[in-house]
Amino acid sequence: MSGTPIDELVSTLYEMVEDARSMPLGNGRCVLDRDKVLDILDEIRANLPSDLKMAREIVDKRNEVIAAGKREYESLKKQADDYAKQKVNDNEITAQARQRAAELVAAAESRSREIMRVANEYCDDAMKRTEAAVSKTLDELRQSRTQFKAAMREQDKQQ
Repeated sequence: MSGTPIDELVSTLYEMVEDARSMPLGNGRCVLDRDKVLDILDEIRANLPSDLKMAREIVDKRNEVIAAGKREYESLKKQADDYAKQKVNDNEITAQARQRAAELVAAAESRSREIMRVANEYCDDAMKRTEAAVSKTLDELRQSRTQFKAAMREQDKQQ
């Protein structure tokens, strides 16, 4: 399974448990190298912040896209306002300018809403996928840790 370093570490931990020697009369219990397991768990803990950083980067990218859309909107609105001011002297030209300015503003607002909608959908989807990956990894880590603790308690009881 190829993926994030956390996925790979959880896979390694899972393989260690699968490949571990069974304890005689252990009812599914096994013996694991405590230092190796703890090293893997430390690596998982160290890599979790990188997944969170990726989620933050997605949010930052979303904010950049929204800001770019707002800047484009403001620029188009300013162009429309400037165009309208140039045509104020003549009534017919003024009426045409107002109509054109309204069209430009409407187009800019429509474009801005579309950009914001697409950016929000993209960011929501990316955050949802990241959340699912982090959640899955965390669940696998908790399950592996629980199994590890149970194995260690059983090993301690055996001794």
